[in-house]
Amino acid sequence: MPLQRAPYTSDAEPQVAPLFARFSRWVERQVGRSCTFVLALAVVLLWAASGPLFGWSDTWQLVINTGTTIVTFLMVFVIQNTQTRDTQAMQLKLDELIRVNKTARNSLINLEEMSDIDVERMKAAFAALATTETPMRRPPKLTDPPSSTKAPMRAAAPRLPASNERLSKK
Repeated sequence: MPLQRAPYTSDAEPQVAPLFARFSRWVERQVGRSCTFVLALAVVLLWAASGPLFGWSDTWQLVINTGTTIVTFLMVFVIQNTQTRDTQAMQLKLDELIRVNKTARNSLINLEEMSDIDVERMKAAFAALATTETPMRRPPKLTDPPSSTKAPMRAAAPRLPASNERLSKK
């Protein structure tokens, strides 16, 4: 059952998606269905069964090779379009989660827009945080008796710098 769209909550008029975006969404939905796989399998089996009829000729082989090459070539663009759209949507959702979380650093919101040097600097800073973090305690063995006096399994997470603090250059 298809999901219903939520009504627009802003005063802005909804924009119509470009033709290729609508087409790629439609192809994405159709290709992901099990009946599409069965149809593709049926085409391959029909082609294989027709081999003796065409004497296993070069033309017979060329038909499947050309067909699969064309479909593969076109699907590259459809897949790239849908993957880019899905990645952007996920990035927006993550940005929203970072934005509303009081303890998260807002400087991470546009991480994908930073230069490679800035990303590497941020990665090094998080690696340094990971090495200063207290290690987790050994999980109890199944044979260990239960004890309420044991320390908790996880140590408290270290405090990250506030969103307005800048990471030092290395």
